[in-house]
Amino acid sequence: MSEMILLTGATGLLGRYLLRDLSARGASMAVLVRGDRRRSAEARVDEILSDWEAITGRPMPRPYLLDGDLTAPGLGLDGDAIRWLARHCRAVLHNGASLTFQGADRAGDPWRTNLGGTANVLEIARAAGIAELHHVSTAYVCGRRVDLVHEDEPPRPSGFRNDYEASKAESEGLVRAVAADFPGGVTIYRPAVIVGDSTTGYTSTYHGLYRYLQFVALMSRYAPRDSEGRILLPIRLNLTGDERRNLVPVDWVSAAIAAIVMRPEHHGKTYHLAPERPVTAGELEGAMAAHFGYSGVTFVGPGGLDAADRNEFEAQFYEFVAQYELYWASEPRFDAANTRAAVPELPCPRVDAAMVGRLIDFADRDAWGRGRRRRPVAGAAAS
Repeated sequence: MSEMILLTGATGLLGRYLLRDLSARGASMAVLVRGDRRRSAEARVDEILSDWEAITGRPMPRPYLLDGDLTAPGLGLDGDAIRWLARHCRAVLHNGASLTFQGADRAGDPWRTNLGGTANVLEIARAAGIAELHHVSTAYVCGRRVDLVHEDEPPRPSGFRNDYEASKAESEGLVRAVAADFPGGVTIYRPAVIVGDSTTGYTSTYHGLYRYLQFVALMSRYAPRDSEGRILLPIRLNLTGDERRNLVPVDWVSAAIAAIVMRPEHHGKTYHLAPERPVTAGELEGAMAAHFGYSGVTFVGPGGLDAADRNEFEAQFYEFVAQYELYWASEPRFDAANTRAAVPELPCPRVDAAMVGRLIDFADRDAWGRGRRRRPVAGAAAS
C-alpha cells in the first residue's frame, strides 16, 4: 500500500494551504475536487499549485485527482476509484465544509455538506479500508458556552448560534462514533475563527471579522470629518471592549495540522487550534481606528444602546453585521494543551494591530472579495 493522503476541501482557503504545507513535508497527496462553471477539477487544482510555485520558486508536485463531489452518494466515485483508494491511501484529511450560517432545511447547506458530506467520506474511507482519519471540525462545536472548553471534551453545547455550528457538531459526532473502524486513529482538529495569512493578509473568503473591517473601510470614505480633517464615526457598541475574540491566521492553522498529520505519535487526539491569548474587542477597535485614522467609536456595554436610539451610522452598522451579533458576547477560552505539546515549535501568531492592518490592506486590494487578487502573494512561504 502507498502512503498517500486524500484531502477534501483542497480548493478552499485552508485547503490550498494544506496542499502546500503537506507537500512541503513530503506527503504524497490525492485530492477530491469537482469542477465549477468555469474550470475543470484539474484546472482548479493546477491554478492553486501554479500560484504556490510562483511564490516559492520551486515546483509543486501534482496530487492524484479524484473528480468527485463531497455531497454525492459515494462521493460520486466509481468502483475503480474506490479500489484505487484502497491500494494507495493510508489516510483521509477531511477538510471540506460549508460556511453557510443558516439553512432553509436540512436538505441544503450547511447540513448537506457538513453532515451529509462527512457521512459520505466515512462511507468511502471505511469501504476502502483506509487506516487513518483526520477531521477538520471547529472550536465552536461547543455552542454558546463561554467557560473553559477542553480538547478532550466531545461536543457538549449549551445551544447553538446557527446551523453551521450545529451541523459541525453533528458531523464530529459521526466521526467519533466510527473511531473503532480506523486502526490508525481518528484525529480531530478544531480551529477557532480563521482569518487571512499572518504575513501577507491573503484570504479567499470574507466572513466574520471581515464584515466589521469592511464596514469601517466603507464608512471611512463617507463619514464626516472634524476641522482638522480627521474621520468621525459616531458609533456606540453594545460591548465593554473586554470580550474575547479567538482569531487564528490560516497559515498557522495549516502548518499545525500538517505537522500533526505527519507525526503518528500525536494521532488519535483532539486539537484546539486557538490563540493562547485571544485578542479583545477593544484591541480590534483600536487597531482599526489606528489604521483608518478615525475616532468616535465608544463602548457602552451590553444593552447600553437601544435599537430605537441608534443614529444613522449605528443603524447601518448593526444591519451590516447582524449575522454575527450572536458572537458579541465573550467567547469561550479554549484549552490547547494537546496542540502546544504536539507542535511546540509553532506558537500561534497573535492577531495584533500590525496583522489587522495587513488583513485590511489585502482585502482592500481584492475589493473585499469582488476583485481578482484571490491568489496568495509573495511572502506566504511554507511553514
